[in-house]
Amino acid sequence: MTDGTRPDGSLADIPPRAGRDAVVIGGGLAGITAALALADAGVRVTLIEGRPRLGGLAFSFQRGDLTVDNGQHVYLRCCTAYRWFLDRIEGTALAPLQDRLDVPVVDVDKPEGRRLGRLRRDALPVPLHLGRSLATYPHLSLAERARVGRAALALKGLDLADPTLDSQDFGSWLTAHGQSARAVEALWDLVGVATLNAVAGDASLGLAAMVFKTGLLSDPGAADIGWARVPLGELHDRLARKALDTAGVRTEVRTRVTSISSDENGRWSVQVPGETLEADAVVLAVAQREAYDLLPGGALDAPEQLLEIGTAPILNVHVVYDRKVLSTPFLTALGSPLQWVFDRTDASGLKDGQYLAVSQSAAQDEIDEPVATLHERYLPELERLLPGARGARVQDFFVTRERTATFAPTPGVGRLRPGARTKASGLYLAGAWTATGWPATMESAVRSGVSAAEAALSALGRPRPSHLFDVEEAA
Repeated sequence: MTDGTRPDGSLADIPPRAGRDAVVIGGGLAGITAALALADAGVRVTLIEGRPRLGGLAFSFQRGDLTVDNGQHVYLRCCTAYRWFLDRIEGTALAPLQDRLDVPVVDVDKPEGRRLGRLRRDALPVPLHLGRSLATYPHLSLAERARVGRAALALKGLDLADPTLDSQDFGSWLTAHGQSARAVEALWDLVGVATLNAVAGDASLGLAAMVFKTGLLSDPGAADIGWARVPLGELHDRLARKALDTAGVRTEVRTRVTSISSDENGRWSVQVPGETLEADAVVLAVAQREAYDLLPGGALDAPEQLLEIGTAPILNVHVVYDRKVLSTPFLTALGSPLQWVFDRTDASGLKDGQYLAVSQSAAQDEIDEPVATLHERYLPELERLLPGARGARVQDFFVTRERTATFAPTPGVGRLRPGARTKASGLYLAGAWTATGWPATMESAVRSGVSAAEAALSALGRPRPSHLFDVEEAA
């Protein structure tokens, strides 16, 4: 082949030459995406990851015979970049979407038999697709439902390009638009806490408006929910590693980068224990604090702003029962500290009983609570929520904690998030915390990886892979 690649696309036999070498630091979704996009464009890529596996903060581990996800991750039909990623690693069939949005919402404060409501869509144009669901939603009064509709129309009218939205908080905006505390709890926070990892009062209006406009007010099917029916490690580690290998990427795990620097010719040196990697481009796809530590002087005008981007925790409570206690794939709760409860039985490999994962976002008040305290709090709540749990035996109870699960979507965070390009030629940033316009989601991570790869390819004079997800088109 005239460009020196093998028929299978591998670059392993190409000798290094100018414009053809890149190092991606970080093996989360952002780094994997950047590495794949660069390799697909004919660049020789080395991917460095400090952990023993790929996937960043969306991974799996073994607990006895169970394969456990560190936390429950979902995506929406509007997450077009993550859907592209799944397709690129040949994992789409393993993380299917709902045919149509359907979220069971159980209010445990109501008498049994009157607790269940549903948020679901019809096959009608926006905003009529949610009209029937909102009109019959039993957890709000008729007046509250009417005011929700008016607020949704006002939200739809906001200009996401308006920088002043970033300085306002979503909670105050909702109050100003007639939303009661009950409406915030039973609808706005029901969605917002899970997607933003913050309650409305702590969230940037800009990010909240982006979530609701894109997910609920853009396309009838935009909010249909997808999630992995296999362990996340199957997607983000095994299949991702296979795709990287096929693309010719050299992947090194359990490897820490100690420093990066450039010479007078614009070539980069990446130091790892026992080796110096030379490259024409470097993508720094790590958390903001690690990026700050590795950035060379002058790469950003105000690198200290990276340290001002706060973080927010997510707590996950895992319970294995000796019998089936939940009959739906998932549900969400009102009138309880419980948020979203997912059935992970089949995905975990459990043969008998049922394994539930409880995902608790915005968990600042609980993230450091002892397991015994969480046991005392959450098992009775699950019994209140699920009548079948009252006579079931708990075979296992454990907790996973991600103290820095996401960046905190606080008002003003938008001005702190840097773009993919730095002032250092050949050095690029990626990560869900960069300026993607999205909150800290898998979608944001993939978008950032695409943006970093495109910036690098442009500087290297390399063609953009024709199948690469188009950030601008889908934004």
